[in-house]
Amino acid sequence: PAVKASVDAGITNFEAGGGARFQSLFFYCGESAFDMMDRFRAEVGPDIALQTLARGINVVALSQAPRDIIDLHAKMFKKHGITTIRNFDALNDVRNLEYSGERIDYHGLNHQVVISMMDLPPGCTGAHTAEFYIDRLKQILDAGIPFHSICFKDASGTANPRKVYDTFKAARKMVSDDTILWFHTHDTAGLGISQNLAAVEGGADGIDLAKSPLSGGTCQPDILSMIHALKGTDFTLDYEKILVASEAFEVALKDYFFPPEAKMVSPTVTLSPMPGGALTANTMMMRDTGTLHLYADVIKEMSEVIRLGGFGTSVTPVSQFYFQQAYLNVTQGRW
Repeated sequence: PAVKASVDAGITNFEAGGGARFQSLFFYCGESAFDMMDRFRAEVGPDIALQTLARGINVVALSQAPRDIIDLHAKMFKKHGITTIRNFDALNDVRNLEYSGERIDYHGLNHQVVISMMDLPPGCTGAHTAEFYIDRLKQILDAGIPFHSICFKDASGTANPRKVYDTFKAARKMVSDDTILWFHTHDTAGLGISQNLAAVEGGADGIDLAKSPLSGGTCQPDILSMIHALKGTDFTLDYEKILVASEAFEVALKDYFFPPEAKMVSPTVTLSPMPGGALTANTMMMRDTGTLHLYADVIKEMSEVIRLGGFGTSVTPVSQFYFQQAYLNVTQGRW
């Protein structure tokens, strides 16, 4: 019902799955992710765009996949109604996007190729600058990877808005006028709306938003809040229909537990970029092991791990490596 209400509200592009949205059905629910995709497609009809993600050569797993599985991933997601695959690599190593992007395109899906963003902890310099992202974009263009659109993805929601603006301004000049540029962020650090505004002003064609009760915190900024922030511009949406869709969503989710930290703004995340997808997964495990009281210490330690551990983007699976090392540092001693 929540999906149907969203279509009725005029939403035509949905994120219908991700790595965790694929894995959790098999791991925890005893369900098939492909059945879920079929159901999603049946609810929205043939014309709505459905998007999922892939992690380059990891596709929807947490470790590298062989070439036949990379091909099968694209083939099966196309078969089960997905329109677009957003395809990223945590290391921003363009070689990891070449074959996966080729197979996504080959099987008739839109390939949204990704450059992964974040801000580095204080006292740490390198990689994550506008110049670095534009160099990655140049490598993607030079590699001839087939793509339908380009996304700059900030899983931790920590890229400062000025850098977001500078990145899009430079990217817009590098690509043709008809190239679609997209921005994706999370509101974990409370920066999501300002980042989105910076992206739009810099030349982005699209941004990702969420509906209550999941919006904000580790999810995307809220649609209604973003509409308000864009008042006086050419961007508009029927907020009354969105309210109806949000109400249907709240009814559909009323029986589910949401950890409070999923909905909170965490200012310290700016000091130790922790993506939304990793934050709640790990705090739930800390609850299970009786160590949640150590969370603040782990976040502090994560800043040190990223400072010393390299410049891989804090997005799956590298964010899990960062967190695991930080957790071990706190519970068992440094390194």
